[in-house]
Amino acid sequence: MRIARFTTDEDPRFGLIGDDDGTPAVAVLSGDPLYAGINLTGEKIPLDEVRLLAPVLPRSKVIGIGRNYAAHAPELDHDVPEEPLVFLKPNTAVIGPGDPILYPSQTSDLHYEGELAVVIGRICRDVPAETAPKVVYGYTVGNDVTARDLQRSDNQWARAKGFDSFCPLGPWIETNLDVDDIAVTTTLGDEVRQDGRTSDMIFKIPDLIAYVSSFMTLLPGDVILTGTPEGVGPMQAGDEVSVTIEGIGTLANRVVDRD
Repeated sequence: MRIARFTTDEDPRFGLIGDDDGTPAVAVLSGDPLYAGINLTGEKIPLDEVRLLAPVLPRSKVIGIGRNYAAHAPELDHDVPEEPLVFLKPNTAVIGPGDPILYPSQTSDLHYEGELAVVIGRICRDVPAETAPKVVYGYTVGNDVTARDLQRSDNQWARAKGFDSFCPLGPWIETNLDVDDIAVTTTLGDEVRQDGRTSDMIFKIPDLIAYVSSFMTLLPGDVILTGTPEGVGPMQAGDEVSVTIEGIGTLANRVVDRD
């Protein structure tokens, strides 16, 4: 099941992605399905007549996991961590498909990081790894945009990863997906820059949920970015960056100078 958040130049609504007599369409839902469940209104809108938004706006937090692919750590001259490396991104960093990534004047080294994102479905704490799938609502595509020079100079990551627009999410949430071994690909313009698989993660998703929930309560709509494969690199204003995750879809955003 693919759950989208969308607008037709009105207030945002939610819907299920499917087809209507062979035409891609959105079946409109009543309320936010994360809280109200799946309640169809009977209305269907052609997909090409809506604007997709970030499929979830975390009311609480976006949790990032650093250096979770073995080949990514050494490309930045870092050691592979012995336990998950956790950081936070503010929910104000979240944007949706097609929204611009703003290139701030404070950096001259802005990087893409394509990632699988986990959406949490219920309040939970101290979740055992073996039951972690029960708290997962679904999966979406993420881009952990990072000001690499600020990451190095600040000695912590809040500013480097926290600017407005530094967390594109979309195009929708896939609720039924085996994520143990799927492709994560990032394209800058027409060139593939990242080509990894989730099977290369050092810490698997159940272990990440168990670790994070051992010291902070997770709330419905919280997002965990699970780390990026090797191949990160710079973006410039005017570039379009696309992250594709097998079984979910493609999240594309263009980089523009921040006014």
